[in-house]
Amino acid sequence: MSKGAFQNRPTAHQRPEADPARRALFENNKKIILATQSVCGICGQPVDKSLKYPDPMSPTVDHIIPCSRGGSDDLDNLQLAHRKCNRLKSDKMPDNKLQKKSSNNNELPQSVNWRTF
Repeated sequence: MSKGAFQNRPTAHQRPEADPARRALFENNKKIILATQSVCGICGQPVDKSLKYPDPMSPTVDHIIPCSRGGSDDLDNLQLAHRKCNRLKSDKMPDNKLQKKSSNNNELPQSVNWRTF
């Protein structure tokens, strides 16, 4: 099989830039996040939306569950973040959302504190 045959194959975690429809969804949801959120979802501090790239404290949109780990571009998987916080988080999974605890050989999901949202 030629190398070109693999170039057009979609992947489960394809970046938004690679698919025009996905890019449009992400850009629309990004506008909604920037308009409705004001606190970094990673560090909990306010985000100054007047700061511009490449300022490390400038606003960016973070995938809570990274695309590389199966996360989507849906609004419920996006949050406002400082560029610096987003870079430090990288493609790590959120500890407080999907971490599991083991009890008597049963895998139990960790409870989420809904008051912090």
